Amino acid sequence: MTAPLWTSDQIAAATGGVASAPFDVSGVTFDSREVEPGHLFVAMKGEATDGHLFVAQAFERGAAGAVVSEAVEGPHVLVADTNEALDALGAASRARTGARICGVTGSVGKTGTKEALFAALDRAAPGRAHRSVKSYNNHTGVPLSLARMPSDSRFGVFEMGMNHAGELARLTRLVRPHVAIVTAIAPAHREFFASDEEIADAKAEIFQGLEPRGTAIVPFDSPHRDRLLAGARGHAARIVTFGFGEGADVRARDVVATPNGGSLVTALLPDAELTFTISQAGEHWVSNALAVLAAVEAMGGDLALAGLALADLPGLKGRGERHRIPLPGGGEALLIDESYNANPASMAATLKTFGALKPAGRRVAVLGAMRELGAGSEDFHAALAGPIEAARVDYAILVGEEMGALAKALGPKVEMTHAKSASAATGALENALRDGDAILVKGSNSIGLAALVEALTGDRAAQPGTGKS
Repeated sequence: MTAPLWTSDQIAAATGGVASAPFDVSGVTFDSREVEPGHLFVAMKGEATDGHLFVAQAFERGAAGAVVSEAVEGPHVLVADTNEALDALGAASRARTGARICGVTGSVGKTGTKEALFAALDRAAPGRAHRSVKSYNNHTGVPLSLARMPSDSRFGVFEMGMNHAGELARLTRLVRPHVAIVTAIAPAHREFFASDEEIADAKAEIFQGLEPRGTAIVPFDSPHRDRLLAGARGHAARIVTFGFGEGADVRARDVVATPNGGSLVTALLPDAELTFTISQAGEHWVSNALAVLAAVEAMGGDLALAGLALADLPGLKGRGERHRIPLPGGGEALLIDESYNANPASMAATLKTFGALKPAGRRVAVLGAMRELGAGSEDFHAALAGPIEAARVDYAILVGEEMGALAKALGPKVEMTHAKSASAATGALENALRDGDAILVKGSNSIGLAALVEALTGDRAAQPGTGKS
């Protein structure tokens, strides 16, 4: 018989609450729509709504118990503050586990790296690796992900995001990783930072929570490498760099494109050499894979199994998942779903990969505005003209008011449509599609291009969760 994730007594002890009756739970959520039979529902109070309004719905969906700050019908643990209770449950989960823990952050690549590292570790310990799902990487998502970790886990991988200084310092002290990765630094959330250097300093906060004898993993080729190294010193017993340049501790010596769009890589590690295939396309995925190998080695995983996992890694929803779309008039188009997030660096990297495709027809790019770029927003958007031209895009649909600067920069050089909304872009794309087209869809999540992907694919599965960069 499978042990429960939490008992009511354990929840009460962790949160300082009082249980109304004995109960066991198999999962934890604060979204009543995600409740499955046996789950614990945490009735969070936020600015927009109050989870207590959905307690009855959670029980109707099969919740075994709830954490509440006011009396309700049904088995529950009564606490003073449900938000603080979730933090406490996450901390208790971290305290009781003997798992090796990795924290992942960065301006780009952190979700893909987290998923790839989980896949690699799950190969080494099937069913005993745990990771944060979707992009649950903020002040509520991280403790929730911790609270969901089974006590007998061997490995845990947690994504951490931020859009203000100080946020990662708090999260990393909750996660207390043995290994901490910074994937890359890019001008995301520049609205809240004066410079990319300040972003690098904020990302380096992840090292402050490292456990004794912990390992910091840093991008060697980053222009902010020395800043990140300085942030790691004093917190990490060991620092490992990854990248393409001579001198990186984990380095890609050879990279060859594979027929399916991935890469065949020979990587040099301090004590090993590994040749493996990455299923995902693009140089940025090679970099992600090198970070994964560094983490696997530091966490005591199996490098050979990690290589197999990287070869089998599926496309991630909103982050590179590929769809074949049948067209009403016959034929089909390839759609590449990068709709979850965008910043100048990830846009440029994705367009570069898109340009390397060998489609039978046209390259069509549906590009949504990049949000939270602050005063430099116009310049950042206009600068995408070069990557679009280099990618040999035949037709561009630009979505959102901020894209006006890019439309002006492109001028007549690329056929394009400037749409005000995702729904308008959907109509423009459906009218323009031809057999053999390759379609890239990318933009900030708030633009809503996931709805465009859903309209074309008929995929009505839950969209990626909210998070921070």
